[in-house]
Amino acid sequence: MTSKTLDSFLHDSIQDLKQRGLYNEIDTVEGANGPVIRIRGNELINLSSNNYLGLATDERLKRVAREAIDSYGVGAGAVRTINGTLNLHITLEEKIAAFKGTEAAISYQSGFNCNMAAISAVMDENDAILSDSLNHASIIDGCRLSKAKIIRFEHSDMDDLRRKAKEATTSGNYKKVMVITDGVFSMDGDIAKLPEIAGIAESYDLITYVDDAHGSGVTGKGAGTVKHFGLQDNIDFQMGTLSKAVGVVGGYVAGKANLIDWLKVRSRPFLFSTAVSPADAIASAKAIELLMESTELNEKLWENGDYLKEGLKQLGFTIGNSETPITPCIIGDENAAQQFSKRLFEEGVYAKSIVYPTVPRGTGRVRNMPTAAHTKEMLDISVAVYEKVGKEMGLI
Repeated sequence: MTSKTLDSFLHDSIQDLKQRGLYNEIDTVEGANGPVIRIRGNELINLSSNNYLGLATDERLKRVAREAIDSYGVGAGAVRTINGTLNLHITLEEKIAAFKGTEAAISYQSGFNCNMAAISAVMDENDAILSDSLNHASIIDGCRLSKAKIIRFEHSDMDDLRRKAKEATTSGNYKKVMVITDGVFSMDGDIAKLPEIAGIAESYDLITYVDDAHGSGVTGKGAGTVKHFGLQDNIDFQMGTLSKAVGVVGGYVAGKANLIDWLKVRSRPFLFSTAVSPADAIASAKAIELLMESTELNEKLWENGDYLKEGLKQLGFTIGNSETPITPCIIGDENAAQQFSKRLFEEGVYAKSIVYPTVPRGTGRVRNMPTAAHTKEMLDISVAVYEKVGKEMGLI
């Protein structure tokens, strides 16, 4: 017999989420995740992917991945400290360090995994972490795992950060204090005020940690938010993913050699979980190589982002204060956001609704992500669908 208590809890909780418009239906994509996808037999213009540069389906990455499978097989075989470090992993980490302008880098199995690993390897119950109020869930969970005191500062509020940094460092309660922020905030598309953060960190000797999952490949002509501001010598941890603009899977931290040496002996996911596959490692390395050679895809991404933004803005949609190609269309009511997304689907555009707890209550939205792989024709069709559905629902 399974637990009746569990069954009752799950049934009631799921029904409650559905009634409040907070239950997320997961769709199955029937094929590659490109600018056009197929779901339940329907061809849809895809505005929901983080495949910013279209590299997930790039033939050059596919070719080296196939070659890696033929030469190395499909798995690394073990955790990297035992028998699972391949020369492909070393190549990847060397390219990441060159890309980020740091002494060294370490790769992980995912971005979420990376934040859980790196924060808790350095911070503990004797420390404090100053965390932006809109930081990603993986940052929040990494901070919790560390057992450090978490002190939230208001989103991008530098006065609040400075005040709390002073309080934390002069209190005598903590051995170390870290400030941690997303480089690009994925739901609103705004960029962290890194020069100001770095200045405050220098004043109070804060450890600096930037999660640039949505900045790498996007900001700084592709090199990321830290390089965008020329701060690669001022930031201790440059964290990023290999699953968004890079187009594959995995996460990494780039920084000084002694930091990377420490993470290799003290970050638990590195020590206790098998590394990414040979195909993933070499495909990621190839993608980074392409980004270092040319800014063409990055420029196309920004061109498409600006084009979609202007189209939606002219229609009267609220698109927030995005500073990147990420384009939220903020509806407000969660049920309305869910319904709006469903009607877009019926009209041939795939833009998923984003609701609490991913975003604050009352800020339900669809998050649009034009990529370098979209054509102007695809974006024109999408804007026309937005106009039709927006007027139908009385949103514009």
